[in-house]
Amino acid sequence: MKKLLLFLIILFVLSACGGNDPEESEQDSANNEPEEVETQESEAEDTESAEEAVEVDKGLLNVEVTLPATMADTLVEDKEATFANAEAEGMELTENEDGSLTYKMSKSKHQEMMDELREQINQSVEEIANSEDFPSIQEVSGNDDFSEFTMIVDQEQYENSLDGFGAFGIGLAAMLYQLYDGAAPDEYNVTIHVENTDGEEFDTIHYPEALENAGE
Repeated sequence: MKKLLLFLIILFVLSACGGNDPEESEQDSANNEPEEVETQESEAEDTESAEEAVEVDKGLLNVEVTLPATMADTLVEDKEATFANAEAEGMELTENEDGSLTYKMSKSKHQEMMDELREQINQSVEEIANSEDFPSIQEVSGNDDFSEFTMIVDQEQYENSLDGFGAFGIGLAAMLYQLYDGAAPDEYNVTIHVENTDGEEFDTIHYPEALENAGE
């Protein structure tokens, strides 16, 4: 199960961060086009984004998670090993005609996956708060559905370091959790409140907006 979770985490990171350049290129080339054309392109990009999203179908007895073909092609180097691993985890894996992969698992297996992911996120949050890699971050807490977090930091040290990567890791993991719990691509969101040691909030980070802005 840990291998599957790692695969899903890598997959989500690549799908969220990758592919920005082509969109930017299209936007740059359309700078001098009429507004109507820009609107049509935006709608087309939104449609394409929806088609590339991970699909989660929760039935009465089973849960199906479908990975888009582009994701599967990028990450699955050894299909035989991938199918074998799925079978070993008690899941049914099917390659669809469009190249996408569908994992079919029992609700209990899906719950097990979500529980392990939740545990890993909680461990990561604790490690970030206690890690020497992020010395300015003193405390991190979040709500039950991982949609909102609060980071207590030494403000001066935080603003003069790269400790913001700690928030980046939390945001990605939390979005992954929501996505594989069935949230639609336009519904999942994570807000991280950054407060100084006096309890004053001086920064608020919103995901996935922060990822989109990072690619600009």
